[in-house]
Amino acid sequence: MSALTKAKGFKKSKTGTYLSIGTTAFGALGVIKQARKARFEHDTLQLIDAVVSAAAIATGLALLLRELKRLGDDDVLLG
Repeated sequence: MSALTKAKGFKKSKTGTYLSIGTTAFGALGVIKQARKARFEHDTLQLIDAVVSAAAIATGLALLLRELKRLGDDDVLLG
C-alpha cells in the first residue's frame, strides 16, 4: 500500500475526521482574532471577511460532523 493510499484512507477514518475537526476549530481561533481586530479598528471590509470565513468554518465543521456520524453508523460495534 502506497503512502498516498494510506493518506486517503486516513482522511476517511474516524481519527482523520477528528483531526480535521480539531484543525478546523483551531482555524476558528484565528478568525475570532481577525474579527476582534476588525471591530477595534472599525475595518468593515476585514470584518466582512471574518464573517465569511466563520461561515465557511461552520459549514466545514457541519460536514465533518456529518461524516463522523456516517462513519459511526457504519461501525458494527456502535449498533
